[in-house]
Amino acid sequence: MGDIFHLTGAHIDILREIGNIGAGNAATALSTLLNKKIEMAVPRVQIATFAEMMELIGGPEQVVACVYLRIEGEAPGNMFFVLPPEQAERFVRRMTGDDSFSFQGEAHELGCSALQELGNILAGSYLSALADFTQLALQPSVPALALDMIGAVLSFGLLEMSRAGDYAILIDTAIYDGRRPNESIDGHFFLLPDPESFSTIFRALGVDSG
Repeated sequence: MGDIFHLTGAHIDILREIGNIGAGNAATALSTLLNKKIEMAVPRVQIATFAEMMELIGGPEQVVACVYLRIEGEAPGNMFFVLPPEQAERFVRRMTGDDSFSFQGEAHELGCSALQELGNILAGSYLSALADFTQLALQPSVPALALDMIGAVLSFGLLEMSRAGDYAILIDTAIYDGRRPNESIDGHFFLLPDPESFSTIFRALGVDSG
């Protein structure tokens, strides 16, 4: 893809549709896991540069909870699910029923496992939706969890694979209890295809990548 900013509204509409389907799949999986009705929304889908991505979170020194997976297959890349620590703690409290949970407490390991499962479900759901749309073979790695500054987390994840794409697909994600729609847990889902994978994905979608 010569210039990603040739992306049109049609490209974004397709990415948003993939995001909505992935959110629907993830909501179903979370509802089963938590035994309660969980709903999800995708308020925003956009393309961002690496620098813009970090600024959207609050700058490279902003501390976040992050689940990272590597995508293997016909369109390799990296996936990150990022949310503020306080939002991550809210999710763990709802998932475990422990209203006193804190990442600073003794149950830290349990909370990390719960958050890792959330990232695994979200990433798996979005990746499954992307694979269904594109008919590409895509497989996620085992997820890794980090609580650290966003600059360190993203840089480590990309340098670990010695591959750093210039752009990311950003899918904002809001998760909320069906009975408490005003108390959403808001996170950011980043898909960073390897540079050659952008063309592969849009070609598979039947869209002229410009």
